[in-house]
Amino acid sequence: MSIATWEFESPPLHIIFCKQAEIAQLVEHNLAKVGVAGPSPVFRSLFIRKTTNRSYMNLYLRYFDRETLVHTVDEAIAFLSEIEEVGMNPVLEADIREYAASDVFYPKRYKVRPRVYFIIIKTEADNMQDFKDKKAVHNTAALVSASKASTPALVRLNEERPGWYEGMIDFKRVLLVPGTGKYQYRDTQFIANVKAMSGMDCYNRIVDYLRERVDERSQFPSAKGKNFKFRYLGMCK
Repeated sequence: MSIATWEFESPPLHIIFCKQAEIAQLVEHNLAKVGVAGPSPVFRSLFIRKTTNRSYMNLYLRYFDRETLVHTVDEAIAFLSEIEEVGMNPVLEADIREYAASDVFYPKRYKVRPRVYFIIIKTEADNMQDFKDKKAVHNTAALVSASKASTPALVRLNEERPGWYEGMIDFKRVLLVPGTGKYQYRDTQFIANVKAMSGMDCYNRIVDYLRERVDERSQFPSAKGKNFKFRYLGMCK
């Protein structure tokens, strides 16, 4: 079986973490096997209820190199309102307030424009230094006991560890069959080194990157399935 391989450097993806949002050293392996695609995958957000005994959660916000840690949602709204590119409006404000008041613990990204986001993270850290030292973002054991539906694999997928990740995804890529005018699904493996906040964030960045470069009918697997694998490489420099 022949495998064609290309290695190339991608342009930086200007997402929320600026340098931390780059995808680099992308490696694509087009497998010779041709298959018929199955049902389209359904993407679902993972909602994990917080189990902390504390009665409040602080909020960390970042847009490129602008960041803050605030104690109230009003402070968060004020910070974002000062950033012209964000374009604060009543709909966005209402969504942020709903997220802050909810039991959803997972970080939330808001799109400013294509491939540009700001992020909000709930944290027990009292100040920026505590947050940077990763002293109080969440307790993995507590998250497991919080939801019987959670498995060690899901906890690992959503565990926040900012740094470099290697992600590998096997997906169904739509390609034109030369000389026929017809299209086929081809099993394709794509590997990337990504600066991300978690395994799930690594998956999202890879899929966002690929969606802009392959036929829109291509099909991507769930991050929770066997067709996506990742490993943590180390902290960002």
